[in-house]
Amino acid sequence: MDRILIEGGVPLEGAVEISGAKNAALPIMFASLLTAEPLDLKNVPDLADIASTQKLLQHLGVSATHVAGEPSRMVLHAPSILSETAPYDLVRKMRASVLVLGPLLARTGAARVSLPGGCAIGPRPIDLHLMGMEKLGAAIELEGGYVHAQAPNGLTGAEIRLPQPSVGATENLLMAAALAKGESVIAGAAREPEIVDLADCLTAMGARIEGAGTSNITIQGVTSLHGAGHAIIPDRIEAGTYAMAAGVTGGSILLKNARLDFLGAAKEVLEAAGMVLAPAEGGVLARVAPGGLKGSDAMTRPFPGFATDLQAQFMALMSVADGAAMITETIFENRFMHVPELARLGARINVHGASALVRGVKELKGAPVMATDLRASVSLVLAALAAKGQTEINRIYHLDRGYERLEEKLGAVGARIERVP
Repeated sequence: MDRILIEGGVPLEGAVEISGAKNAALPIMFASLLTAEPLDLKNVPDLADIASTQKLLQHLGVSATHVAGEPSRMVLHAPSILSETAPYDLVRKMRASVLVLGPLLARTGAARVSLPGGCAIGPRPIDLHLMGMEKLGAAIELEGGYVHAQAPNGLTGAEIRLPQPSVGATENLLMAAALAKGESVIAGAAREPEIVDLADCLTAMGARIEGAGTSNITIQGVTSLHGAGHAIIPDRIEAGTYAMAAGVTGGSILLKNARLDFLGAAKEVLEAAGMVLAPAEGGVLARVAPGGLKGSDAMTRPFPGFATDLQAQFMALMSVADGAAMITETIFENRFMHVPELARLGARINVHGASALVRGVKELKGAPVMATDLRASVSLVLAALAAKGQTEINRIYHLDRGYERLEEKLGAVGARIERVP
């Protein structure tokens, strides 16, 4: 199994190109199931999760073609659905696989989907997905680890009230409602930029959607959708991660293609912690302010709040800040598994329930560490970039799920990093 070796202590300087957003690309890939015509996607990142989704779609009858000379362009085409079953061996690696449920139900009237797997960051039940599908008229049964959903007469528009914003449920329901009869309203919808990107793609395919990006989305069902072209938005989590790579090393990085408005509250949190995030030609410039990093609190919230997917990276940043920071996790209950590994590098962190108190230290020191999930793994990379000496990061397959060409991008801005088979 591969591992990454990092010799820390080098300020990172230069430019990093931000890839397409994984969390936008995945639901949009599943939207290809909604039409018999081709969906032409640009800015698709080259990631393990994208490859897993491609395999699942091919099993269901979707051809996936990479356009020659354009590695980030993919054409998906599902003239007919060959299977209504998303099997366990294809779904177990990735929780986003449950997003086949809405499109399959909408197009074929039936779906059999394995309960998903994914990162070990606490339970993420799909009850909101199932509740919403039932509101749209589907009959749902759980048996043998599978969701069995039936809507032989098609789905019917309804008002669905989500008790809390769920990105996955909002996306699944958005796709299902696009082909339902009549009007649907998703109240309490998630507001993430990735939701807006999915709605934009569906609209280009002929869907009638209003309110994406707000808490209330209205969908007027149509009888069919057609093919379209769409470019995936830049990845806000990758942008935030590389911004903090500049911060933790005392460097300066131009985040090419990044958008400040996609960072939400993370922009204010990072600025309060002593970073400068400024619009620049071609993207966003991230660097440390003259006074250096200082302890600043953060609490994860649904967008536009501070993203849970940036929490582990922010903890690594605060590990070398002047003063203390309180970081509170409100989204996932088991998302501090990186704390013991950061402690191996010399970080001073005390966990109290859903909060972690980080007291900044003058210096981290390299050590062997082990990644536990996707965002935890990149927090160890950030800490290693700041640490004196060599850090060896094991179980890095998590990184390949969410960060495209990580070593290449970091190496280009001066990091001493290599992947060892």
